[in-house]
Order: sequence, then C-alpha cells, then structure tokens
Amino acid sequence: MADATPEPEATFRPVAGQPLVGRVAVVTGSSTGNGRAIALELAAAGAKIVCSDVRKSGHPDAVEDDIEIDTDDLIVKRGGEAHYRATNVAEESDVEALADEARATFGRLDIWVNNAGVGTSGSITESSLEDFNRMLAVNVAGVWLGCRAAVRVMRLQERIGRSLGHIINMGSVAGEVGQGGLTSYATSKGAVHTLTRELAIELAPEYINVNAIAPGYFNTTALNKPIRDDLALTALVEAKHAWPDMAPTRDLGRAAVFLASEDSAWITGSILAVDGGLLAKK
Repeated sequence: MADATPEPEATFRPVAGQPLVGRVAVVTGSSTGNGRAIALELAAAGAKIVCSDVRKSGHPDAVEDDIEIDTDDLIVKRGGEAHYRATNVAEESDVEALADEARATFGRLDIWVNNAGVGTSGSITESSLEDFNRMLAVNVAGVWLGCRAAVRVMRLQERIGRSLGHIINMGSVAGEVGQGGLTSYATSKGAVHTLTRELAIELAPEYINVNAIAPGYFNTTALNKPIRDDLALTALVEAKHAWPDMAPTRDLGRAAVFLASEDSAWITGSILAVDGGLLAKK
C-alpha cells in the first residue's frame, strides 16, 4: 500500500498555536493506530491526555513510528501532560472509573474520544453469533458507556468557552455505505453513527457537542494488517479512494482537534468523513 509523504517529527507547537490549552481529554484505544494518533495530536494542541486501552503498549502488528514508546510516555517526552489507565470499554465499571480518574487527575473533563474498537471481516454466514456479540459489546456498548460516563462528569463542571464538552465517536465509512463482507463491523459502526446523531440532539441544550469521525482505510493501523499483507487486496482498497495516496493517521488526529476545539462549537451531530474521497465515489 502506498505511503503518504512522511512528515518530519516535531515537538509540540507553541502555546499560540495550541487551541486546546487548559482542556482535558480522554482517548480510549490510545495505545496503537487511530487512537494513538488522536491522543498525540490532541496533546500537541495543548490538551492534557488520559490515555486508555486494555494494554499500555502498542499492538505488535502496528507499523507506526516510535511504537516502542507507549503513547502516554511519548506525550510526556514531547513536552505534554499525560496519564494512563487500563480500561476495557465493554465493562461499565471500568469506563465509569476512567471518567472519575480523568477528573481526579487533571481537575476536569472537556473531551472524550470513543476510539476503542474491534474489527473483523466476513459475510453473515461466515460470522458467528459470538463474534457479532463481541463486536456490539466493544464497538457499540463501549461507545454508549463512554458517552454516558463523559456526560456525567462534564455536568459537574463550569463551561469554558461555548461548549461544556466535546464527545467524538469513532465511526467508519463502513457505517455509511455497504461494501460487502463486513456485516458485523458495518452494523456496529452504523449504530455508532445513529447514536452520535441521537445524542447530539439530546445534549445540545447542555452545550455538549457530539460528533463522529468516519475514517477511510489507514495503512498504519493493526486492524488493517490483512490488507497490508495482501497485494491484491491493497490495490483494491487503494482504488476505493479518490485521493492518489494513503494518508497518515495523523490526519485523523487533526480532525479530532478540530472537533474538540472552539472552531467547531456549532457543529454537532455530524459524521466527518476523513476518507480521501471514498464516500464521494459511492
């Protein structure tokens, strides 16, 4: 799979270029892939980060720079503030404790990114009920629990700026259009998109923004290792996008920064496609 032109590593930007200074963010699934990129970019924008995952270290199938350094440690190395808590998003007590720990550690909670998820391919006859239920437990119930925990804590604080808090859910292009062979995964991501729109209406009177990001295929994630390992599948996936090359996961992180900032204060209930034009081709 073709890589995008690499960008030079940089330390965090000066305060003048950090729109999230004074904000506190929780990122689930932060150890690898999309979540790691989002955590790093939110930190670069000035936010204090509570990193959360079932394991502190990156997934062995990831192909990211500095993957040998844990996300929270890398944030600190680059001059930011970060804290790690092990969390299984499918467990209610874990998610509630994560929200409480974020507030106890950094004093408030402004941004919650529901990124943790699992994925699998297969038609409906190739998929087991066990796999389907696991997908729903992590990708849907885990997001639902995260939203609920975030709202509970956000309601305890004073509003800074125009929003009391920003919730960002990780959806997928698979939640918007049918592609075939992703029955369980697409179902779960479609549910995330619907939950996002529903909560946006429910929470707008409280100035809580709820949006989702729908990524295309990013080649540095462990989830997409089967694509990287199959040249024919790689070519097929690349052809789905309109953009000539594949993007770094940093692009997802920068989309999250926008949705967590004052610049998006009147945006809620949106599904932001970061997909190199994939949905536009459908």
